[in-house]
Amino acid sequence: MMARSSTELQARHESALPRGVVCAFPICAERARGAEIWDTEGRRYIDFIGGMGALAVGHSHPQVVDAVITQLQRFTHTFFGSIPYDGYVRLAERLNAIAPFPAPAKTLLVTTGAEAVENAVKIARFHSGRRGVVVFKGGFHGRTLLTLAMTSQLDPYKRGFGPFPPDVYHAPFPSAYRGPSADEALQSLRDLFETQTEPEQIAAMVIEPVQGEGGFLPVPPEFLRALRALCDAHGILLIADEVQCGFARTGRVFAIEHSGVDPDLVALGKSFGGGLPIAAVIGKAEIMDAVPPGGLGGTYAGNPLACAAALAALNVLEEENLAARSMEIGERLTTGFRSLNLGANYPIIGEVRGLGAMIGIELIDDATSQRPATALTARLVEDAAMHGLLLASAGRAHNVIRILAPLTVSNEIIDEALAIFDESLARVTTLAHAGSI
Repeated sequence: MMARSSTELQARHESALPRGVVCAFPICAERARGAEIWDTEGRRYIDFIGGMGALAVGHSHPQVVDAVITQLQRFTHTFFGSIPYDGYVRLAERLNAIAPFPAPAKTLLVTTGAEAVENAVKIARFHSGRRGVVVFKGGFHGRTLLTLAMTSQLDPYKRGFGPFPPDVYHAPFPSAYRGPSADEALQSLRDLFETQTEPEQIAAMVIEPVQGEGGFLPVPPEFLRALRALCDAHGILLIADEVQCGFARTGRVFAIEHSGVDPDLVALGKSFGGGLPIAAVIGKAEIMDAVPPGGLGGTYAGNPLACAAALAALNVLEEENLAARSMEIGERLTTGFRSLNLGANYPIIGEVRGLGAMIGIELIDDATSQRPATALTARLVEDAAMHGLLLASAGRAHNVIRILAPLTVSNEIIDEALAIFDESLARVTTLAHAGSI
């Protein structure tokens, strides 16, 4: 039975779903297009969450919808390991052609971003004969047990779910705003190799070129270059987790391209599927071929409908030049958000940062202490939603507003969103000054 109201859906949610499954907003989606979504009661929202980064081409892009309908009328599923089909191979060929490294590439299709990261680690371990994995603090890599071991945030993701798989080591992630510097983070990594494990036991380093859940923190290019040199010196594979920051979100098809560094393996997901569940591992062919026949795959891995959607999404990326559009969106948003801080109108904006359209706004209680404005951020998200703008927070203290607008969004909608943000920020700042937050 279709919910007739948000209130009705919420009541049914509480009855039918475990309390670990939460929803940020008390609304019930009815239809969506581009960067807009409407609930069952006819209210319109600007969607700057975009399926938590899964909708770079926007809601229900006509090319994606048409491709899925066409495939739906042919067949929905076979299991590629038994009866192969053209869509899987064609999609792999497309990804191999755009891989962010010059060596010949091969692609494995899977279903989720976490599954892509896990398979990248599996492949790295098999290829190297080693077990250890180095990740970086603040990183988010998924919700399976291995990817939770690789994820740094305790609440709400890790608490109570251990023990986690061993041989995962967490190194500091550089941050220009809060530290450590790139040099300090690199020294800490060297210290890790001296005090916790020798580099010859490490199969791979896994890093998000722009941390997502960690607060939209771009990796300094010099740090990535230093990681590449360390990996080369010790026979370690470099894995780029591009699940959230990939697919032109940062102004390049792959965020790591900004640094000029070649990864060995890339985990891709979210927007890559145009709204359908699909993910991939793209890797250098000699590494990907290390795993013997039957060692990779999955029942729904590379599902025909998802392959059709992903191929269409890649067409949209190229035809609508979404990488260039991402840079335009980022410039417009960054200018708008930074203008709010001029004249100390909103001194709680500590930093506006990001690459391309992947923008983070870090909110603080005061400029001197840089204390995270966690409660104010939560109230801002709530207030903006009440006035038609859907936002999500990020960061270890949940004090960063992350912008995941579809790359197909118009300038008019961007300006409307900036106006709502400005008004909401004014309201919650007034409440904060009055001691009501």
